[in-house]
Amino acid sequence: MKNQNFTDLGKAVLKTEAEAINDLIDRLDEKFNRACEMMLACEGRIVVIGMGKSGHIGGKIAATLASTGSPSFFVHPGEASHGDMGMITSKDVVIALSNSGETAEILTILPLIKRLAVPLVSLTGKPSSELARSADVNLDISVRNEACPHDLAPTSSTTATLAMGDALAIALLQARGFTAEDFARSHPGGSLGRKLLLHVEQIMHTGDTIPYVSVNALLGAALLEMTRKSLGMTAIVDEGMKIIGIFTDGDLRRTLDMGLDIHNTPITDIMTSHCKVATKGMLAAEALQLMDKHKINALLVADENHQLIGALNMHDMLRAGVV
Repeated sequence: MKNQNFTDLGKAVLKTEAEAINDLIDRLDEKFNRACEMMLACEGRIVVIGMGKSGHIGGKIAATLASTGSPSFFVHPGEASHGDMGMITSKDVVIALSNSGETAEILTILPLIKRLAVPLVSLTGKPSSELARSADVNLDISVRNEACPHDLAPTSSTTATLAMGDALAIALLQARGFTAEDFARSHPGGSLGRKLLLHVEQIMHTGDTIPYVSVNALLGAALLEMTRKSLGMTAIVDEGMKIIGIFTDGDLRRTLDMGLDIHNTPITDIMTSHCKVATKGMLAAEALQLMDKHKINALLVADENHQLIGALNMHDMLRAGVV
């Protein structure tokens, strides 16, 4: 088979699955609203159940809900019949996934779910199925056909189920006012957590490692300080450590073009006044945006009185994993 044939087959699959998702849009109605309201009012956990491929999709839906502010976990319906039913409490909401709506393992535990008076949301491809009729709310995830040429392998149906799960999760996220920082708290170990939770004070240089010279210093003294501290810049401060300006590697290159005498040129003649500064409570990601916006590679850190308390540069951002 030629490579072009593989490409055509792949495109056909994606087109079929895209149609399945597109068909869901017009089905989002009052039932979807009721399902969201039930989950938003949940005092316990949102428990997702499903068998086979639906079970795999259910695991992802539960993970998405949990990471977007709606505490959730997945329970295998087969295991629920052998003890795991105890994981479901009367304060929970159950989401049951079954394209046929007749999955035996789910139907077996339906009476137990009903006995607990647990709200039940079903996602099925057959609104007339037993599961759909037993649910408090059924969301129709039926598809015209699977992407499989035999119309057998779960493809379009699992894609539609996953998309409906995402719609529920993100609708709840917005209803809860869930922020990017809230999201990062559930991902503290990854790059996202570092970008959204790391603050300037955690990566800035402090104390003797801060490069600075007096407002009365000459250019030569500033160059020595920049060399000693290796941050590519130095702050210029007054007697009370208030920031007067900054002198950077970029300023140095421009100064060399001017042919100035480093032993007689006051640093205040060539420094950058009114320089951009960060605060210690600022997110490192915000400091990075500030650097990008103004095309600078280093920042001084000031307190509420504009006094120098720290410094950082792009290398510090790289080491911290913010970039």
